[in-house]
Amino acid sequence: MAIAILGIDLGKNSCSLVGQDATGRVVLRRRMRRETVMTFGATLPACIIAMEACCGAHHMGRALAAQGHTIRLMSPEYVRPYVKAQKNDDRDAEAIAEAATRPTMRFVTLKSEAQLDMQTLHRVRDQLVGERTALMNQIRAVLLERGHIVPQGRAKLAASLESLLDTEAVSDLTPRMRSLVADVRERWQSLDGRIAALDAEFAEQARTDESARRLTTIPGIGALNATALVAAIGDVGTFARGRDLAAWLGLVPRQVTTGGRPRLLGITKRGSKYLRKMLIQGARAAMPTLRKSDTRISQWLRGLLARAHANTAVVALAAKMARTVWALLRHKRVYEPAAVAA
Repeated sequence: MAIAILGIDLGKNSCSLVGQDATGRVVLRRRMRRETVMTFGATLPACIIAMEACCGAHHMGRALAAQGHTIRLMSPEYVRPYVKAQKNDDRDAEAIAEAATRPTMRFVTLKSEAQLDMQTLHRVRDQLVGERTALMNQIRAVLLERGHIVPQGRAKLAASLESLLDTEAVSDLTPRMRSLVADVRERWQSLDGRIAALDAEFAEQARTDESARRLTTIPGIGALNATALVAAIGDVGTFARGRDLAAWLGLVPRQVTTGGRPRLLGITKRGSKYLRKMLIQGARAAMPTLRKSDTRISQWLRGLLARAHANTAVVALAAKMARTVWALLRHKRVYEPAAVAA
């Protein structure tokens, strides 16, 4: 039994395995638990092991790569067209093995423990920010029912709560509501401290990591964006050009042909929502400064703003930032804005 490609359909507890020989003929079909897959991989000669890039794939991929195998991770959406009728785990594993043989297939780079740790910290921070926003909206709704209209913004809400809870002049809130709002404010402040601690950790990582430090030289990219991008894309070896990275982030507009003329639609919104949100927020923050400077990108931005909506310009600037990220990581350089020729 000479296995050239082993396709593994990962499950929470058990996995389906399909082995193919050099001609593509199925020579193995088996189902085993995750820990047994490691033991089985050690008994096989070096071969190609293909999996979908899902939960647990990077850990298993590193363990199997240490045994001498070649690991190929693929996005599930690229494997789906190869699944035959009457979908099940066994046919999913067969489709994974078949998709790994395609010469045009795009593979996901195997991530290290440090990259996965950084991505986990970003997910935790994003969850904490969502919880803080929910608490702020809850406090604002409670106060609105009592006739207190609080403007949007954390600083304004904090100032309003200080005047309502820390003074004795206000008597329209019942004692029970005052204690409830005070308890919610304490939870909100606790979340503020945890988010600030994570932000400090990201800033320290951006100072010590060479790739993240290069990315922070790009206008609109700070420590938060830089660490998230480095953890997600690594050495950009998966992408042949900067446009591929922008397309992977969903920042490239769809194009249709109407009457023989191409027309651009909205962006595709594929890939990571978190990274796309970070880039768009960074572009929105950097746009007021960029449009006033005397660089080529500023000249391009002013021309775009003259003919398009500001939100369209923000997304276009975010796509250009993604291409710049690819160039800096690929060529190991820092960002140097080009001045406009006199």
